[in-house]
Amino acid sequence: MVDNNSVDGSIALIRDKFPEVILIANKVNTGFSVANNQAMRMAKGEYVLLLNPDTVVQEDTFHKSLAFMDAHPEAGGLGIKMLDGKGNFLPESKRGLPTPAVAFYKIFGLSRMFPDSKKFGQYHLTYLDKNKNHEVDVLSGAYMLMRKTALDKIGLLDETFFMYGEDIDLSYRIQQGGYKNYYFADSSIIHYKGESTKKSSVNYVIVFYKAMAIFARKHFSTQNARLFSILIHIAIYLRAAGAILARFIKQLFFPAIDFFLICLGLFIIKDFYETHFKLIQGFYSRELINYAFPAYTLVWMFFTFLSGGYDSPLKLSRIARGVLAGTAFILIVYSLLPEVYRFSRALILLGTLWALLIYVITRLLYRWLDIRKFRWYGKTVEKRIAIVGDEEEFNRVSQLLKQTKLDPDYLAFVSNEANGVKHPLYIGHFHQMSEIIAIHQINEIIFCAKNISSGDIIQQMLSLITKGIEFKIAPPESLSIIGSSDIDTAGELYMIDINNVGRPENRRKKRLIDLCISFVVLVFMPLLVWMQQRKLNFILNVFRVIFGVYSWVGYGKSPRKDLPALKPSVLTPASGLKNHPGDDQFNKMLLNYSKDYQIENDLKIVWRAYSLMGS
Repeated sequence: MVDNNSVDGSIALIRDKFPEVILIANKVNTGFSVANNQAMRMAKGEYVLLLNPDTVVQEDTFHKSLAFMDAHPEAGGLGIKMLDGKGNFLPESKRGLPTPAVAFYKIFGLSRMFPDSKKFGQYHLTYLDKNKNHEVDVLSGAYMLMRKTALDKIGLLDETFFMYGEDIDLSYRIQQGGYKNYYFADSSIIHYKGESTKKSSVNYVIVFYKAMAIFARKHFSTQNARLFSILIHIAIYLRAAGAILARFIKQLFFPAIDFFLICLGLFIIKDFYETHFKLIQGFYSRELINYAFPAYTLVWMFFTFLSGGYDSPLKLSRIARGVLAGTAFILIVYSLLPEVYRFSRALILLGTLWALLIYVITRLLYRWLDIRKFRWYGKTVEKRIAIVGDEEEFNRVSQLLKQTKLDPDYLAFVSNEANGVKHPLYIGHFHQMSEIIAIHQINEIIFCAKNISSGDIIQQMLSLITKGIEFKIAPPESLSIIGSSDIDTAGELYMIDINNVGRPENRRKKRLIDLCISFVVLVFMPLLVWMQQRKLNFILNVFRVIFGVYSWVGYGKSPRKDLPALKPSVLTPASGLKNHPGDDQFNKMLLNYSKDYQIENDLKIVWRAYSLMGS
């Protein structure tokens, strides 16, 4: 096993649980090629298998793969039929050589438009039956079984490639060495894609296509390589522009609408207020409001974001909390400004009502249009979960779900045991899944890997794929339940430490409470500063927190790679205690703080250690 400088405890676990495994612990992330080559140089078997860690392999997959290779001595490499977390076939299971023509068809969408064409469908060989074995050009590095004698002849992975393209290069060299590559459909694996990178990101596009350019320079003629390079750069610009545009639409389009409507409303309210209450058109300075109104709008939107008002599912209380917190911030800053820059508290309060109104009206409209991102809290699809396994595993997994604070609308037990089951939540046997889903309207299945074989899990996924079921797997003795149904995401992950401080919503909450504490401290600065031993550092800390350099509460000044990432902090959970804990106790306090983040904890620590805010 080669570990590329991970921080998740893998090395300690392997050394403890599997001391017989040869472990290579790299001090840096060397990349896919270098790390695999380190292991392959030490391998002594007749075959070498590259296998991604985010895969589930059937119990007989290796036996069938090896039998096929033994029966086909001309085979240098073998790929396999791969499914995603929902049971959908992954087209990269079989691929053709990315020549300039094939790349052109892929880049400009012809391969997608004409999948059955032998000419246009060469990139993913979509014209070949996915359920039959075929000779192919390119294998996927997620599952790549190779003959050791072939590797000895052609060499290992090209270490010029860091993450992508090395499997294409190696597949091509296997063919150049006089061997054949095969796509093997008599078995299949699950490949939970999207764990290492986001496939739609600009970075992925650039890295992937640059890898293709390296391949072209290495194996094509100068003329073809130059043509391929031009196509690659066109692809990078087109795909990168598409990714940026998609990200803008996805992340900034709706906030941009909010900004425009709120800002526009402020100017309308100002004109109405001048005409009917001040009785003077142009009462307020045009230069001042041109800066103030956009600033007000951005503050309301920023605090709404920190409050979780842009999270899905939508919850109006989060929006109201964010807008009101933004108003409080504006009023505090307003009170500290010189008189010449103050012009109307009434417009701030009327603007607050307008911002709330805009948020409610637009969210009602988005809900009516059934935009998924704006589904309301409590209005999401019911979770009707069936746990498949024996009674002992059902009890363990159902208890785990409770500890993750998940409250399914319906939870049932499906047994794999032949004997009679008397459990009150028992609804049927494993082989009755299709009828169980129809009768009980199940939309999520959790397989207990201790009781159900990988082969049976994959078979069930394939048979139920048309029913829109979410699939998850509960590993034995694990405190998590894993599953992924989308190429761009790691999917839902049910874990006991579900509320850890690294979650996006908790990071926003933490930032919000930091700002609130800072501005309260600003108001009472003249009083609080005399309580500090290091008065100047106290004043500096306030502005460090406001500008996001520090947080008030966290792990302290030293970074902790073993815990969710946080900014350096002024205080820790141990601050203000009469007896400072030892190292072990202190580390345990930090672990508990990070695993279950609560705003009240930050407030209690600050209240207890307010005299140490200058530390």
